[in-house]
This record gives sequence, C-alpha cells and structure tokens, in this order.
Amino acid sequence: MNSRERLHAALNHRSVDRVCVDFGAGGQTGMGAGAIHRLRKAVLGDSNHRVKITEPYQMLGEIDEELRQALSLDVVGVHPRCNMFGFPNEDWKPFTMHDGTPVLVPGRFNWTIDAKGGIEMYPEGDTSVPASAVMPKDSFFFDATKRQGPFDEENPSLADNCEEFGLLGRQDVDHFVNSIRPYYDKTQYGIYMTFPGTGFGDIALVPATWMKRTKGIRDLEEWYISTVTRKDFIFKIFEKQCEFALKNIETLAKAVGNMPQVVFVSGADFGTQRGLFASVEAYRELFKPFHRQVNDRIHKLTNWKTFIHSCGAIYKLIPDLVEAGFDVLNPVQCSAEGMDPRQLKKEFGKQLVFWGGGVDTQSTLPFGKPDEVYRQVRERIDIFNQDGGFVFNSVHNVQSNVPIENLQAMFRAIKDSGK
Repeated sequence: MNSRERLHAALNHRSVDRVCVDFGAGGQTGMGAGAIHRLRKAVLGDSNHRVKITEPYQMLGEIDEELRQALSLDVVGVHPRCNMFGFPNEDWKPFTMHDGTPVLVPGRFNWTIDAKGGIEMYPEGDTSVPASAVMPKDSFFFDATKRQGPFDEENPSLADNCEEFGLLGRQDVDHFVNSIRPYYDKTQYGIYMTFPGTGFGDIALVPATWMKRTKGIRDLEEWYISTVTRKDFIFKIFEKQCEFALKNIETLAKAVGNMPQVVFVSGADFGTQRGLFASVEAYRELFKPFHRQVNDRIHKLTNWKTFIHSCGAIYKLIPDLVEAGFDVLNPVQCSAEGMDPRQLKKEFGKQLVFWGGGVDTQSTLPFGKPDEVYRQVRERIDIFNQDGGFVFNSVHNVQSNVPIENLQAMFRAIKDSGK
C-alpha cells in the first residue's frame, strides 16, 4: 500500500499493511516547533534547519518532505489561505522562540514584548491595534487576549457575532485548488483539508484573533454563559454561520472534487477530564442540528470523511456524534473519565475512525520514561488498529518541550508495530 491507499483503507475500516500515521496534517494533530527541530537533528543530523511556523497561534511547525519521509508519515494537510492571525504564511523571516529554538515565521508575524516578557501578537500583523494574543514568557504558544467590548446584554447584535462569516472568495478557492493539486498529482500521500466556517462554538475561534476590532460576545466566559442564558441568540448565530458553510461546501466540492479524503469540520471541545462540558441534551439542541446539516451536505456532494476534534470525557456524547454524521473522532483522550481505549474500540470501532489516542500527551509522552512511551504506543496500536479504522496520532498536538528520547521511542514503537 502507498500512503493514500493506506489512509483510504483506514477511513473505510479495512485492514492495512501497517498503521497509518499522521503528524502535522491538522491544527490538532501537529507538533510544536521545538519538537520538530530536535527530531530533525536526531533523525537527519540537521541542527541548522529553521522550522517554518505554519500555525502561529499554537506555534505548530511544518514537517517538511525530508522529515516526513524519514518518519514514514502518511498524511499531508491543506489549510486556509490565512492563519489564525489573519495573514498568509509567506515571506518567511527568522524568529527565535523563548527556549532558543530557531524558526521561520510569516512576514506579517509582527510582535512586541509586554512588561512581563511575553510576546504580543497582532491581527493581520497590525501593531497599531490592540494585541489579540500573547505568548507568556517561557511558554510555547499563544493565548488569546481579552478584547471584550461593551454590548447590549439584553438585546445583543446578531450582526456583531456574525461578521467573520461569509462566502469564500475566488482567491481563497484558488488557494485550496493550488495547494491540493500538487499533492494529489505528484505524491501518494493521503490528503486532509481544513476550511473555515464549520466550527460552531469552537472556543478557539470565539475571540477572533484575526480581527483588528471585535464586536459582540468575544470573552470566553461570557460566551459559555450565553450558551445557557442566551441560547436562542447563539442558535441564530449558528444558523447564519451554517448558511454560509453549506454554500462554501458546495463551492469547494466543485473546485477540489474528491482529492481530499478527509475534512476537518469541528474543533469545539465538549468534554473536561471528568465529564461533559455541556450536557447531551444541550448538544442535541444547540449543536447537533448544524453538525448534521454540514455532514449531510458533505456526504451528499463528496466522498470526504468528516472529522471532529473534541477533547475530554465525551463517551456519553459519542452516539450523538455518530448520528450527526461524523466519520472520524479526534483526539481520543484516553486519560479522561470513561474513555477506555478497549471499550471505545469495542463499542464504536465499526462506526468511527479513531484519529488519535496513540500516546498520552499530558503525562506519558512529556514526562514518562522512553520504555513507558514505547509500551503505551504499542498497546494503543494493538487496540485501535485491529480491523482498521485507525490513524495513529498523539492525543492532541505534541508540545515543543517533549524529550527527544521519548519522541524517538514513540516512532520506534510505531515502526516495530508494523513488523
């Protein structure tokens, strides 16, 4: 099997010659730049390479073709024209992270240093407006700043919370076509596509870090409160968002056809470590109608498999995710309550593809010993890869400060599982 065939088999619950592996295709399946820098040095003997920061909000790095081949990765990702700060990934320039890791950042990655030594980032690279995010000193990624302005709490404006939604322009559509076509025609990789507008209630998107001036409800606490106290208002936001999303799906389906095999639909977290963040009833009332519309439209027009990312203890929600039409579940946080990998595979392994769950990124990978990492990876592959329906990835992104010995143990275990 080549990589595209391997991903196709995994997505259709068929056995594969070896486990299908993804690192770097999605904004939830990537690696911090520091981890990639150390991997290049350990695997390729290259300590001078500057990793390109392709997702600056989380400071995720590009796994380039040379390293992708060395690690036997199977999936490549295609993303929107502009990143989370509203500018394209182009015109690269050098930047050094807090820990000394040398990287390349987009030309409009313009920053200042705050009073505590944190790095402030600006929407569209415009330093004349308030910073939309800050990377605290000694941290490896950004946090959204609080830019909540006054709003009419009794009668909030629908337009204010919908100004980021709209139809894809010609430049955006051409970007997707021009990004996907070379991968499809000239490589044998599986293709994962992320396009904007389907992340209903994704808390990473609520602050709108790419917008120079924000209106409406942008504070995280206020947003979560509103999903209960202003439920009708949030529903109306989702209605307007969905209207544009369905039209954009039709546009992209015509433009790229079935070149992508899987598409990112939702990144809203519904679980905590110990239970659901929102009740099953709340999901059914507020989110499920729109997830179903989006998934149904995608399945009607294309062969794309639909991907949902939701951290935490979401066991009780999974049947509804299946009913809503999702094909792929990520990150499969096995350390959360009720998320036992064997039980998940037994109950949902024929309905969902598990994309993740390969190793715990909260404890084992960053803090365990290499032999503990190796054993957990081998065990998770044995469980999830049985009868297909599995793409190996860690439980969410690999952080920049993971020890190189543990990263090597992870990839050694992946390789050994295919022997």
